[in-house]
Amino acid sequence: MQTTEDREPRPPRRAWFRWPRRLLVGAVLIVALLVGGTAFRVWQIARVDGDRHVDAVVVLGAAQYDGNPSPVFAARLRHALTLYQQGLAPRIITVGGRRTGDVYTEAQAGERYLVDRGVPPSAVVPVSEGSDTLASMQAVAAVAARDRWSTTLIVSDPWHSLRARTMAQDSGLEAWTSPTRSGPVVQTRETQARYIVRETAALLYYRLTHASVDTETTGLG
Repeated sequence: MQTTEDREPRPPRRAWFRWPRRLLVGAVLIVALLVGGTAFRVWQIARVDGDRHVDAVVVLGAAQYDGNPSPVFAARLRHALTLYQQGLAPRIITVGGRRTGDVYTEAQAGERYLVDRGVPPSAVVPVSEGSDTLASMQAVAAVAARDRWSTTLIVSDPWHSLRARTMAQDSGLEAWTSPTRSGPVVQTRETQARYIVRETAALLYYRLTHASVDTETTGLG
């Protein structure tokens, strides 16, 4: 007859729960590091000016009203104009489609703005395809392949720079960023923090799905 002393001791009941708990903690840490690291990169690239000689400056579109760029879009166009005047590129690519009821596309509104300020019409190439950043970059890459150029400076808001560059590179362009330093998106710390959070989520979403997020007014989709 087996006595109590002969039985093998059982591990404490709580030992059965240690591995699931460790896996959960590990998963949470990995997610936190991924989100935190992405947010840091969004912030870091937003502070970098990649200004250099390239084949084209690409201005990402935003809202326009009857052919007049919104304040966000106008800030990007002014920055692109400065880069062109500095001789960093022989052409400016304006991008962006139209919303229901619009007469002008974002690309056409950007073209008008630049030509009105002295850029030769032959130096502005409107690319009206695309309602978000990814589709716009793919359309620009198609134009670049057709016209045999490949290097570009992307002009957008600081917090959008990393995702725009990532999408451009994935579309086959050799891309750097030259963020705007003026406009509504960069005026207050609260606005900056909100866009960093938004862009962190949007970039993670893109890396998981290779798709853009929807947008209505900022051209950051």
